[in-house]
Amino acid sequence: MNQVTPKGDPGAVQPGRARPGIEVPDARGRTGLDHAGRDLTGNPDVVVRDVELLAAGWHVLRRTTFDYRHADGHWSREQRETYDRGNGATILLYDTARSTVLLTRQFRFPVYVNGHPDGMLVESAAGLLDHDDPATAIRRETEEELGVQVGELDHVMDVWMSPGSVTEQLHFYAAPYTPASRTGAGGGLPDDGEDIDVLEIPFDQALDQVSTGLIADAKTIMLLQWAALRGPFQPRRPATSVSSEHSTT
Repeated sequence: MNQVTPKGDPGAVQPGRARPGIEVPDARGRTGLDHAGRDLTGNPDVVVRDVELLAAGWHVLRRTTFDYRHADGHWSREQRETYDRGNGATILLYDTARSTVLLTRQFRFPVYVNGHPDGMLVESAAGLLDHDDPATAIRRETEEELGVQVGELDHVMDVWMSPGSVTEQLHFYAAPYTPASRTGAGGGLPDDGEDIDVLEIPFDQALDQVSTGLIADAKTIMLLQWAALRGPFQPRRPATSVSSEHSTT
């Protein structure tokens, strides 16, 4: 019996043509990019059948075919496209003595092309892990973008920011800073095309900017709300007084 190779099957070898990212390294030295997800076994209701490499530029776009068992027991064949840009980390720097936070402002073309007036987005400092652990990566990004060498980090949460299509998991941190902590100018790495403004903003003003839409970045909003509800700017609860009938004299 002859085996028919499905059209677009990444396992099909095209005579005379080695495909970057599959048979040979791509521009970033990667191979086997069509294998991500093939070995997943954690969910018995999902069986991965095929992974196709659609694009491998700075990041990787894949189309995965899998069988999915629904709640009523029937199986269906599904396809999903996933954009793999690696995992990242973000941080909120705060100064409780002066009630300020340090944020960034930079041009983001994806928001500009999707309705933002000028594409200049106010954000918490962030970056990809680039093979570092999250804490090491966010220390690096904080120094590059804000010019601050942070001390102890507070790990806030880990979040999948766009689970419908993007694989990235973002690690959230917070840390205190003082004027003396700002040992560099920040601004990012010019060689990477970064042109970042450092903004020191009163915390209450930053919260107001969330309400008015001046701050419209999801990770920044999440960190500001955490700081207000459970973090360094949460309302101080009054000390519980001891009633006279339980006091001792």
